Formats: sequence, C-alpha cells, structure tokens
Amino acid sequence: MTRKFQGDRLLVATHNKGKLTEISEILAPFGVAVVGAAEMELPEPEETEDTFVGNARIKAHAAAKATGLPALSDDSGITIDALDGAPGVYTADWAETGNGRDFMMAMTRANNEIAAKGPDAPRTAQFRCTLVIAWPDGHDEVFEGVMPGSLVWPIRGDAGFGYDPMFVPEGRELTCAEMPKEEKNKISHRGRAVAQFVQGCFGG
Repeated sequence: MTRKFQGDRLLVATHNKGKLTEISEILAPFGVAVVGAAEMELPEPEETEDTFVGNARIKAHAAAKATGLPALSDDSGITIDALDGAPGVYTADWAETGNGRDFMMAMTRANNEIAAKGPDAPRTAQFRCTLVIAWPDGHDEVFEGVMPGSLVWPIRGDAGFGYDPMFVPEGRELTCAEMPKEEKNKISHRGRAVAQFVQGCFGG
C-alpha cells in the first residue's frame, strides 16, 4: 500500500528550474506548494549510483533528512538503443563543460555516435524518469515513467530543455521542443511518472 502524502509543502530535490516548474504545474491542482532545493540552500549530493532509482534515492533521502519535509527527487535521462542504452544516468554528464551545461554539445555527440554505428543503426530512444518520494522517517516510494520515441537530426524547436530538440515521441511528428508545454507534459516521461506519483500518493 502506497503511503499517502499529507501536508501542503513538498520539497523537490532539484536545482533544475525546468524540472521544478514542470512538477509545480502538475501538482498545482492538489494545493501543494512546491519548494526547490536551491530555495532551501541544500547542496547537491554526489550521485554515486549507476541506476536512475539509486541516484533518485540518494537525492530524496538527503533532502528529507536535511529539512524534515517529504522530498521528491527525480533522476532522468535518455537511453539510446544504438548506443546500448547510453548516455542513461550520464545524460547530464554528456553536457558538462566545466563551465555549465551545453546540451547542443551533448546532442551532437549522441548524433555522431549513432552515425558512427553505420547507416542501419536504429534511431530509437527513450526518455526515462524515476521519481522517489522520501519521508524524514526513511520511508520511500518509487514511480517510473518512460516515453519512447526516435531521434532526428538536425534538431528542431526552441522550447523544452536538454535533449528535447532531437527527440520525437512515438506516434508524433513534432519534437518535444516544438510542442506546446501542456502537450509535452501530458505525454512526457516525467509527466507519466508524476501521474503515477499523484495516483499513488494523492489518489483514493
């Protein structure tokens, strides 16, 4: 039985404004105020696991312990079939420059590595999101969402963030960066994981 969320404040253990906004908008109808890790002056814990769930657990438990609030964390990324699931948990690392993140660089790398596999390499990929909500007493719940799709080049669109401009969700023609935000939120990996979280922790 999934533990229900009680209270009106939820800490989202992320310093990523895009993620924070997306989760805030999805939870708005439930009257939950979302507060980010930066606002609470929380450091970013080192992500030492090699799975999405492992890293999400590290972030959620560290934040819950530090603040005494239930904390929701997300570890997400893109898995590319032609690259044996890479970059996976290293999705953001591919964009690191030592001077902030450069996702154009990361997308170029992904495209070049697929191209290096030859003309028949599949361009299928999945955006994956694992959410963990942890309570200060150490209890947690895990929710996962996947959005399958394929990668295009050159990139298209200027909305969204991360690898959105090269990712076309299955059954769609627009990239995630060409879609209105509301449409993307309905089908996104994060939207699907948050929907499961809402059903599990806020549902009847």
